[in-house]
Amino acid sequence: MIDKQKVIELTSEWLADKEYFLVDVTISRDDKITIEIDHAEGVWIEDCAELSRYIENGLCRDEEDYELEVGSAGLGQPFKVVQQYVIHIGKEVEVLSKAGKKLKGTLTSADENSFTVTVSKKEKVEGSKRPQLVEEEIHFAYDEVKYTKYIINFK
Repeated sequence: MIDKQKVIELTSEWLADKEYFLVDVTISRDDKITIEIDHAEGVWIEDCAELSRYIENGLCRDEEDYELEVGSAGLGQPFKVVQQYVIHIGKEVEVLSKAGKKLKGTLTSADENSFTVTVSKKEKVEGSKRPQLVEEEIHFAYDEVKYTKYIINFK
């Protein structure tokens, strides 16, 4: 079995002087290694290939046979690490809370403990005949949500 910590260490070494960050490392029972990286401006295929070669140089195929896949975290996939929240501040996201409430709004802040989404909703405002569009900030701790993901807009 491939040592996951060894793969994480190799990946971290390659990432050390780059603006990329590690999102996830998974290793299946049949030794398929999947590494997901991300970057504020997207992930380049050339960098994935370079990281793949770096990992292969750090592992010994004579000791263990494995399959290696290096790629980006993927648009539209749920966020897995805080850095993904940070690079999407100002963008539209979808959040599903553990209570089962789904909402869409603009990710307005994120730190190590929590994040904030601003949602627009129609509310009856005193003195107004029709409902008005009102913005509300909703704060979440990361453990309060099932997922958060970036909404791809083609407008």
